[in-house]
Order: sequence, then structure tokens, then C-alpha cells
Amino acid sequence: MQARRLLLLLLALPLAVHPDPGSEERLEAMAAPGPRVLIIGAGISGIAAAEKLHRHGLQNTQILEATGRTGGRIRSQRFAKGLVEIGAQWIHGPSQGNPVFRLAAQFGLLVPDALLEENQRINVGGHPSAIPVIYSSSGTKLSPDAFANITRLFYSWLEETKNFTGGGCTPEDSVGSFIRQKIVQSSPDWDKELADINMAFLRGLLNLECCVSGTHSMDYVALCPFGEYTTLPGLDCTFPKGYESLVNQMKAPLPGGSVLLNKAVQSIHWNGSFPGEDSHIYPVKVTCEDGDSFVADHVIVTVPLGFLKKRSSDFFSPPLPPSKTQAIKNLGFGTNNKILLEFEKPFWDPNTTVIQLVWEGDSPLTAPKKDLKKNWMRKLSVFVVLEPPEQLGHVLCGFLAGEESEFMETLTDEEILSSMTDLFRRLTGDPELPPPIGIVRSQWHSQPYTGGSYSYVAVGSSGIDVENLAEPLPTDQEALKPMQVLFAGEATERNFYSTTHGALMSGWREAQRLIDRYPECWANVSKAKL
Repeated sequence: MQARRLLLLLLALPLAVHPDPGSEERLEAMAAPGPRVLIIGAGISGIAAAEKLHRHGLQNTQILEATGRTGGRIRSQRFAKGLVEIGAQWIHGPSQGNPVFRLAAQFGLLVPDALLEENQRINVGGHPSAIPVIYSSSGTKLSPDAFANITRLFYSWLEETKNFTGGGCTPEDSVGSFIRQKIVQSSPDWDKELADINMAFLRGLLNLECCVSGTHSMDYVALCPFGEYTTLPGLDCTFPKGYESLVNQMKAPLPGGSVLLNKAVQSIHWNGSFPGEDSHIYPVKVTCEDGDSFVADHVIVTVPLGFLKKRSSDFFSPPLPPSKTQAIKNLGFGTNNKILLEFEKPFWDPNTTVIQLVWEGDSPLTAPKKDLKKNWMRKLSVFVVLEPPEQLGHVLCGFLAGEESEFMETLTDEEILSSMTDLFRRLTGDPELPPPIGIVRSQWHSQPYTGGSYSYVAVGSSGIDVENLAEPLPTDQEALKPMQVLFAGEATERNFYSTTHGALMSGWREAQRLIDRYPECWANVSKAKL
């Protein structure tokens, strides 16, 4: 899922070939100077691209959004006593190198502690830093101290995975296989009485890492490019008024009509000759599911990789070049869902921030049980206590990735509430523990224009695929009309994929391509300021 405040309120938008009758804003746009730019998707990358284009004088810009809301995979929702995040939750690495953090600070959206320099210097490597409360599936409360050495080992192994970017591995090597190799090498030195519980604990850490990477299994995540992902320093923080408060700040200065909601795109026709209502011939035409069509000089596609995996073969005409279709096929795109539960009273201690689950009998060296209906909950490994309780109520947020997460989406709220009640009674050993009084969960896999949560570099792919996905069309640098179709979104950022700041940076990146192509637009804005 972030942009600087606009300097000007600019008019004029690209027109549909069949404009809505009586739309004065769209008729006014006919006089807009500069190229026509369409942006597909009103997530943070699309909003960021629009903001930057407007600020630099490319006034003839419009966003087509398939759903009835902006924000994409940033989605804040009322629940319990306050706001919770259905999508992006934290600013990962909130420090000066993170543009999301800089914008949030500029807009005054963060609590004072998040702005402290010492918090910006903390480096947790993208992983939870809090000491958890640990429950086993047999109803035993376990001491975190008992797993301190195993936890340090696990994260040291993860750190070692970053050493392969320069070689020493094959395209088929995975992070999961590397971790298992380390476990096999290390386990003979463990206390034999603790071997089984250590294995179960490590299985939980791998399940948590699946949530971080957005994958069903770390066996799917490529080892060689894993170290290219860049983590930023800073103690992860949230938005007191919801992550959407950032999107709202970004889009607020955009002219009316800049974003068309419920405007799902059916196909993008590029490298053509399409007459506009102004008698100009445009190289791109976008047709929508409702029958509307738009012509443009440039289209910035910001849809999720999950959508491209499902629709790219019939979404573009002519078809995408082989390098791009192969990149879409090679890269991974998985599901990480949340289950948010409200309790009338907390069963956890006031200082608890993280509840970790250990499923006895599980092991990273054996395949998980396949009966999803019976065993989907075993993929749950952590619940975060949302804070502050005086503003939110008593809410736990559980994270669940992969096929189990996708199965969870098929269940009713009542079925999940019943399962969660049984789960917490089992963990705490209290058969009379009161059930949660409310539930909300994400369902990103079944969202038709999303198809999952975020991307990862899968086994058999590499950072080159990320760059190929980001390359504009046509790829021929000598093309008469270059950069007809540009690509943004978190999956196009080689070092920051899967993150909101990566999505933001990609929108700025593609906007900059067009700004560089039309320096006269920025020159006109600069003159107007004088």
C-alpha cells in the first residue's frame, strides 16, 4: 500500500470515447494540455502515480478502479470499538528511508513515539521483536526462555539466506529446504527430551515466515534471490486513524472526477491507432466491463500480480511479450489472511503483545496433514494483541497463510467463531473460556480483482522476472510511441516487493518515466509558480 501534498489543484481528465451525458468535468477535460494518461487501479501505487503526475504538470490523468473504494490492499474497517486493518497493517521499517513513513509524518498521522529517532534506528530485520506468550496445543503455557536458543538459531539461519545473492545455490533451491538442512545439522546437539517440542516450535516459526512472505510454504520461496529483499530499520508502527487515512490524504487534493469507481477494465488494446473525440489518434484504448471505452497516450497498470496471473492472457491485445508472460508465471503470489476476534474480557495478561501457538506433534521435517477441513487451524502460529485496548477493545489478530488461509475463506463466520472458541479453550486449558463476541476476517484470495495478498520470488524465478514485469511496452526503445503501457505495483519492485512502500515507490517510478518524457509540462508548472 502515500504521496506528498499536491502543490496545485489541477483540472482536466481523459475522456471516455462515450462520455457520460451531462458530465461537465469530463467535458472540461477536452481542453487539457499534455498527454492523456490512464491509471488502472486506485491502490496506493495508482494514487501515488496520479499525485506525482499532477504535481509535475501532466494534468490529463484519470484512474479507473474496479471496486467501489480506493486503497486496494490497504483497507481500514470499523470493528469492536475502533478501526482495524483488513489489509496492510504496519509501516515496515518506519525510518527516513521509507517514503510511507516520511509521508505519514508529514501528514501528522503517527503518534509521537513513532517519530522518535531511537525507534527509527531499531532494526528488527522485518520480524516480530516482542517476547511472546506461548501456549501449546495440550493446554500448557510455555516459557519463552525455553525457546530462546532455538529462536536465535532460526533467525540466524534466515540471516544466512541473504548470503546467496552472489551465488552458491541453484534456481531450484528454496528457503525452506535450506532451513530444513540447518535443522537436520543442528538437532543432534539438542536435549533429546526437548527435541519434539523444539521441532513443533520451529514448525510454528516457519508458518509465521509463510505469513511474512505471503506463501503456502517456504519451499516455494527461492533461496538465491531471497537476500535481494531489503528491510529498513525502524520499529514497525501503525496508523491511529487507520492506514486509509494516508490514502485519503494523498487523494484529497486530486480534482473531482480523477477517480472513477466501479469501473472494471476488461481489456487494454495497445500499439494501435484509436481516434479520440478531439480528432487525435491515440495508441491505446481501454475497454471496461460496463461497455465504456477510453483512449490514451499512456496507461499505467497497477493491478495485483494475482489478477495478472488469472487474466493477463486475455487482458492485453496484442498479447504481452514472452518475457513478461514468463515473469507473471514465474513469480509467486500467495494469500495471507487475518482473523480478528473481539473478546468481552481479555484472557491474556495486560502486558501481553503476542500470543504464539505451538502445535505438539508437528515438525518442519514432515509434511503437514492434508485434511484442510480438520487441520486448517494448525497453520495458525501467532495472534497479535491490538493496541491500545481502551480505543479498540480487547481484540486479537491472527495470521494465516497458504492453502489453509484460502480454505478459511470458504467457511462462515459462525464456523470460524466456533473453531476459534475451541482453539482458545484448548490452548488455555479452560473449557469454560467465554467465546469471542465478534469476528471479522480478510478474504483476499477470493477477491476477484486481487486473487491473494502479495508477491514473492518463487523457486525458478529471480529478480530479473521482477524487472521484466516492470518493463514498459512496447519494449523496443526505437518505437514510434514508446511507453504506451507501464506497470507498477508492489510486485514490480525488486528490493521492496510485498510492501506498501514498494507499491508507493513503483507508482512514483512509473510517473517519473512520463515526467521525464514530457519536460515541457513541468516547465509550465514551474513558470506558473513564478
